[in-house]
Amino acid sequence: MKSALPPLKFSSPLTREFWEIPVIYEDAQLLAIDKPASLLTSPDRNDPGRPSLMPLIHQGIQRGVPWATARGLTYLANTHRLDSDATGVLLLARDKASLMAVANEFGAEKPDRVYLALVRGEPAETEFVVDVKLAPDLNQPGQMRWTPAGKKSITRFRVVERFAGSALIECRPLTERTHQVRVHLKFSGHPIYGDLVYGDSRLYLSTLKSDYRLKRNREERPLTPTLALHLERLELLHPATRLPVTIRAESPKDLNVALKFLRRHAPGKAWAASPSLPPDSIGPESPAEP
Repeated sequence: MKSALPPLKFSSPLTREFWEIPVIYEDAQLLAIDKPASLLTSPDRNDPGRPSLMPLIHQGIQRGVPWATARGLTYLANTHRLDSDATGVLLLARDKASLMAVANEFGAEKPDRVYLALVRGEPAETEFVVDVKLAPDLNQPGQMRWTPAGKKSITRFRVVERFAGSALIECRPLTERTHQVRVHLKFSGHPIYGDLVYGDSRLYLSTLKSDYRLKRNREERPLTPTLALHLERLELLHPATRLPVTIRAESPKDLNVALKFLRRHAPGKAWAASPSLPPDSIGPESPAEP
């Protein structure tokens, strides 16, 4: 059920950032938001000063800010992880019993998480599976690596749309490991655009458009300024009713813009559209080019 109550609003005096985060699903047990890019879900022990969502939520509830009091909130806890630079569905539990029920589903690999990733290169197959064990990289704190000594990690992939030198891929992780989708795509040879940790791949209009001209004294902005990874859909059994629930988050503006320029300047083969990304969903006119 989409919420009619106020969005969640946060600010960080330290970084002078402001976030207004829409609530995309809400009932007596659950609350789901559309997480923006570049906002941590939980604190980073390697960068404790960086703002993160869950402490901001807890502070807002304690202070009795409008979005919390309008809902009568006394408790919210995240039920799963979402990379700081990824966008999309983040599901929160409104009580401990619901948290445990959903956490048990994730532990049993039951919820269906469907990500969209815009990647470099075109996979040879339309559908493929990466079954590669992952473990923390001891030489690179905060990063993961593939190794036979790691934990079981499986992701199913399906090419949604092909371009000349790029692809939009649907990703379904069957396990929940840190950075799983990102590392598995790097392993497959198709790093995600905007992932400066596992590929350093950026997509620029100048590489797509032969007559591109940059204005004097201007620096070209990448079409993928942040990680082009979006949790589009989450399907699970409701912790109270045990009925199926599907929660969707619309793709972010940066991804839509990148797809529009790819379709215009680097078209590929015919494609099977994702339900949330039909070809005409972005509108007939392009925004001003960088």
